[in-house]
Amino acid sequence: MKLPPLEVGPRAGRVRDRLAGAGVDALLVTDLVNVRWLTGFTGSAGRALILPERVVLVTDGRYEERAAEELAAVGCDATVTIGRSVAAQDEALAAAVRGLATVGLEAEHVSWAGVERYRTALPAELVPTSGLVEAERRTKDAGELARIEHACSLASQALADVSHLLDAEPTEAAFALALEDRMRGLGADGPSFPSIVASGPNAAKPHHDPSDRRITDGDCLILDFGALYEGYHSDMTRTALLGEVDPWLEEAYAAVEATQAIGVAAARPDFAGRALDGVCRTALTGSGFGDHFTHGTGHGVGLLIHEVPWATAGSVDTLAVGDVVTVEPGVYRAGLGGVRIEDTVVITVDGCRPLTHTPKDLSCLRSPPTT
Repeated sequence: MKLPPLEVGPRAGRVRDRLAGAGVDALLVTDLVNVRWLTGFTGSAGRALILPERVVLVTDGRYEERAAEELAAVGCDATVTIGRSVAAQDEALAAAVRGLATVGLEAEHVSWAGVERYRTALPAELVPTSGLVEAERRTKDAGELARIEHACSLASQALADVSHLLDAEPTEAAFALALEDRMRGLGADGPSFPSIVASGPNAAKPHHDPSDRRITDGDCLILDFGALYEGYHSDMTRTALLGEVDPWLEEAYAAVEATQAIGVAAARPDFAGRALDGVCRTALTGSGFGDHFTHGTGHGVGLLIHEVPWATAGSVDTLAVGDVVTVEPGVYRAGLGGVRIEDTVVITVDGCRPLTHTPKDLSCLRSPPTT
């Protein structure tokens, strides 16, 4: 499948426009996810320096050819500098910033020891900055959206292909393994995160690790999973009520399904993340399940499975066009089980568009496997 290219070239310029407001002449980007977004470099060791007129990527000899190839592939014209040791790399950074008064560090991504090292190595005043890259990274371009949506489709197809295995009452761990293997078989790089397969009373734990418990008739079953494709994540949760279940679970399912639809309908530009959370919390409270909603309504998705914007009671984010965010209300009752339904949506000029399309009713997924 040919997807639109990633628009990497203009990204450094967008971040550079924020530097003056942060009181810095340059920004040293040390978070590898931010480095990847800025340059296309996917290695395990690298730092990107955004200077007034150019970008420098500093890495080690393992990535000399790979870095040049990856940057060229996405149209990033950063200068690649190789240092055979950390000291040599620091010297390259020092040479690049010489003559500048201030250099920003990513406060959330630099340790105390790292700050002390940079104070010694760099001939400039160091200034803590927060979220300069992340503020630009949250708005997804066409290439990013295409990769996220493709990851969503891989996850959906994988579930459709393995759902028939539920007839044999597999263990949670076996079903999780089959689901993740199928995502890889369809072309995913792997799962977005360790898949949550929670059955029966285990479904009362929002982040349950799959166990050797067998999935049986009479269980509620929560499946929270996603595919990773070219660095971009997907995220989706579906709940199945297998056979006759406790009436509380049937009522909870109806309440969560209705609430999740209300949340998706409410997601739009200029709507506060805390307001989106409030819409879902109010709906569940009105149906008598508010005390059982123990987590936030949603989070951003992109190069990380959890990123800005946040849709929680304490969020300070406001939704904007190009945000990709989840809507995932859920309710849980210890010893019995739980229900969670989640879609990933992209905020558009007039609302939002779901990127996950798996039916809410798991019984609809029992189709023959693809070849």
